[in-house]
Amino acid sequence: MTVNVGLIGLGTVGTGVARVLLEKARLLEQRIGARVVLARVCDRHASRARALKLPAGRFTTDPTVILHDPDIHLVVELIGGIQPAKRLLLEAMQRGKHVVTANKALLAEDGPELFAAAERHGVDLYFEGSVGGGIPIIKAVREGLIANELNAILGIVNGTSNYILTQMQEKGLTFYEALQEARHHGYAERNPTLDVDGHDAAHKLAILTWLGFGTHVPIAKIHTEGIRRISQADIRYARDLGYCIKLLAIAKRVGPELEVRVHPTLLSTSHLLASVNGVYNAVYVHGDLVGAELFYGRGAGQNPAASSVLADIADVARNLALGIAKRVPSPHPHQRALRLRRMDDIATRYYMRFTVVDQPGVLGTIAGILGRHHISIASVQQKERQAARIAPVVMMTHEAREAHVQQALEAIDRMRMIRSKTVAIRTEAPRGR
Repeated sequence: MTVNVGLIGLGTVGTGVARVLLEKARLLEQRIGARVVLARVCDRHASRARALKLPAGRFTTDPTVILHDPDIHLVVELIGGIQPAKRLLLEAMQRGKHVVTANKALLAEDGPELFAAAERHGVDLYFEGSVGGGIPIIKAVREGLIANELNAILGIVNGTSNYILTQMQEKGLTFYEALQEARHHGYAERNPTLDVDGHDAAHKLAILTWLGFGTHVPIAKIHTEGIRRISQADIRYARDLGYCIKLLAIAKRVGPELEVRVHPTLLSTSHLLASVNGVYNAVYVHGDLVGAELFYGRGAGQNPAASSVLADIADVARNLALGIAKRVPSPHPHQRALRLRRMDDIATRYYMRFTVVDQPGVLGTIAGILGRHHISIASVQQKERQAARIAPVVMMTHEAREAHVQQALEAIDRMRMIRSKTVAIRTEAPRGR
């Protein structure tokens, strides 16, 4: 059987997908059991198509040419963003075409609507490339771990932020120095907001939460913090305490509730995620049958992302060759979806760095405020003065409730002897090895 593919978007990933479909057609046919043909390609820039040396008549700047072509079986959307991507995917499915996308923002925002459309029209919607670059984490959660009740999904899912934090740790760079280096190597966009402020990770976490726990959490309800406030001092002090700092995407089952959050996190060096450095991504999954598992690989770049998209194309092509669809059902909410836990109610240990005037009684005053808010101190270190009687004080707490911590810090930061806003970073303990 021949499966005709219409590709919309010739950016970095789209170009990689097109190149493989053109150059490895025979290998793919042998491995899939069906001939996959890049029948049509759409992009706003004709120069991109010329660079690929597409056969005559296969390029268009109008996506409706692909949508209206009755010979196209599969539409691959790689333009990103919400619109027009959403409209194009919905129309493709309405016309009976199977779809593949790597559009994490669209799936995070409107995934339920897209999956419902796929069910309604009896077509497949695959999306491996939306999370983790070349890591097959979507297939693992949807199929490989299907018999497991998941307890936790923790992910380092943004390569830009992980690269920056790694450079700060290994080279002693400041955040802005590490960001400039990331830009120099092409790991960071000119406007890095989506990456360094945690929004990209939140999109990916929303998808993993939907798959792993059957609960769709709107992006607006995912507590999201970035890494801009992480200083070289925090990197050093964390290392002295036996920790490293990672931007972590966290989804955890806590009784009938689900914690979903993205923020910088102190990880013990014994944690499975602690050694994931540079632009690499990793997703840690804990299930009731398998225990702890780690999925690791390159999280960005043309070839890793293209690899995931091509795996989806192969799945759809095999289904078509066998005359089936919906072999893997679309994600759907569980009948008893978990209730989203309020951020105020989470409980964890905290790292706190206070910048104080070095004078008698400061530590006692801080400890008194923490105590009145039910926060117990596990350890405290006063570091050497920075200048003019200003000194950092570093504390680790025992497990405390988020609401109590925020109330205490608000009171502490109002003190005259506090010279800058207190840094507080949550910790994550190893669940298993």
